[in-house]
Amino acid sequence: MITTPNVKINLGLNILRRREDGFHDLETLFVPYFRIHDTLEIIAGDDYSRTSAALFAKYDSKVPMSQGSLKPEGVFGVESHERISPKIVQGISDDGKLMITIAREEGVDWDPLKDLCAKAYMLLSADFDLPPVKIFLEKTSPVGAGLGGGSSDAAFTLKMLNEMFSLGLSREQLASYASALGSDCAFFIYNRPMIGQGRGEVLTEYDLDCIDWSADPSSLSGHESPYDLQVITPSGIAVSTAEAYGGIVPQIPQVPLRDALSRPVEEWDGILVNDFETTVFEKHPELAAIKRSLYESGAIYASMSGSGSALFAIYRK
Repeated sequence: MITTPNVKINLGLNILRRREDGFHDLETLFVPYFRIHDTLEIIAGDDYSRTSAALFAKYDSKVPMSQGSLKPEGVFGVESHERISPKIVQGISDDGKLMITIAREEGVDWDPLKDLCAKAYMLLSADFDLPPVKIFLEKTSPVGAGLGGGSSDAAFTLKMLNEMFSLGLSREQLASYASALGSDCAFFIYNRPMIGQGRGEVLTEYDLDCIDWSADPSSLSGHESPYDLQVITPSGIAVSTAEAYGGIVPQIPQVPLRDALSRPVEEWDGILVNDFETTVFEKHPELAAIKRSLYESGAIYASMSGSGSALFAIYRK
């Protein structure tokens, strides 16, 4: 089975308060964005793979291998005593039931067995007698951009395993599993505009007719939107969630999220805000400059997505 896990953007992101468990309560509108996506294939046992040959040909045939936990030389490769971040890595779980291969043009510098796709398989395998599988992930969505690419990969893995092995899990049950993997993972189970509250896992559907949010016309609401949404992913800038939260001061917004969203798009600037911009723009002023340039290019609304570094702009068609 092959799918293309898409990313998301956040329309507004308010950090409301710090919780006793160390997390923060927030509110945001998650919106799927289908023009940026990864490619994910899962096969059972030794079934035929339709992507692996192309991955090895495209990203190199020399694959650093990990058995169980990845060793440092497995992550980076060792050639002439140099640490090299490979474009393709592979890991096999200790019990041999999971083999995961990840390919990325910029290099894969994380243990594939700690990737959220692998964690999704292990999470379901703890409750169901899943057969051995091979996962192939071509990572083309940006990492550390606030677009939720890794969370999407995990959620799509859960959905694929549920379908492949007829587990019978409802969307709500899948969302519960997804929430254990990450705060925004559950959103990708539904993959349509939804208000996120709590850590982001408390979801409520939201009717977003004003923006052409989908690349798939079949999922639009029957009319052509006068607006277009475009995402910009600055190269060479990755923002960790910890970095984004550093120095953040939780506060209740002057205009509640739903009130801001209910206004015309032309009025969103200044009232529909992403609280992370304050801390992230301070550390990465080039992102603030990009946001200004988007307005100069004719955008009627522009913002950072999630904890950054990606930004997006809304234009009138």
